[in-house]
Amino acid sequence: MPLDTVPAPLVDSFGRTVSYLRLSVTDRCDLRCTYCMAEKMTFLPKRDVLSLEELAKLSDVFIRRGVRKLRLTGGEPLVRRDVMDLFQELSKHLKSGTLDELTLTTNGTLLAKYAETLAAYGVKRVNVSLDTLDARRYRKVTRLGDIRMVLAGIDAAIAAGLQVKLNAVASCGAFEDEVDALIAFAHERGAALTLIEEMPLGDTGHDRSQSVLSLRDLQADLAKRWTLTPQRHSTGGPARYMKVAQTGGQLGFISPMSCNFCALCNRVRVSCTGQLYTCMGDEGAVDLRAPLRHSEAAVERAIRAALDAKPERHNFDLDRMAEPAVTRHMSALGG
Repeated sequence: MPLDTVPAPLVDSFGRTVSYLRLSVTDRCDLRCTYCMAEKMTFLPKRDVLSLEELAKLSDVFIRRGVRKLRLTGGEPLVRRDVMDLFQELSKHLKSGTLDELTLTTNGTLLAKYAETLAAYGVKRVNVSLDTLDARRYRKVTRLGDIRMVLAGIDAAIAAGLQVKLNAVASCGAFEDEVDALIAFAHERGAALTLIEEMPLGDTGHDRSQSVLSLRDLQADLAKRWTLTPQRHSTGGPARYMKVAQTGGQLGFISPMSCNFCALCNRVRVSCTGQLYTCMGDEGAVDLRAPLRHSEAAVERAIRAALDAKPERHNFDLDRMAEPAVTRHMSALGG
């Protein structure tokens, strides 16, 4: 395709334009969070994972067709060897103006090592997963983690000038007693906090029906102690944002289970093996790896065919949490 030809934007059959790509660079992670993956995971053979060059090439295809926001995910993206080379390559799109934002979601364990390099390559924001400030509960939730590494990563990111947003998966029990401390912790550091409902993705070895917490109920409870004012602010994602009067900080709510937001969906996900998922809550996928190794035109045809089949909404149901809605783990979808 000639470089001076501008391809048509990516639009699904319901008229939703795709402008946001979440690209998984690895299925591996140095943690085993209970809501994300099984304790004893079998990871993909490295030969099945797209090379960094292929990931960059695939990103180019999406960006040339209107994707303006690109988030690298995992697993844990920072465990991928030489992943900074990919950030460096993708940063050219920021410099040219063809990409508005390059960012990542991380568990934070390696963020202290890479924060300055990420900032140098044009990353402005990072999302860091942090479900508790209690070291013992953190170890229990992540099965492997040392919270001191994450806290050091958060401090390093802030020192490097990165805007930090903390993500916490809400759950019944201890989390409800800790959420106020998480709000204070984030806002004292100038970071936002987003609360996320647990989703029924894959068999993780624990009973989600006993842990899932409706954010409608949690927000009502928080409103008894905090003054929450709705904001119009959006980062292009599904979160609803509130301003907390007592701290001046931002509190987000992502509620796929209790509050469907699919009408505004502008995103697709690509796994580290090149599988394109147009909906987190649907089993459907289209392979992009084979087309990628053939031609850009073949990749485009595969993407547009996938978007034609993109469902109107996901299949999650708050009342049916005992069994996974899809067989894939969250780690296979990049969160």
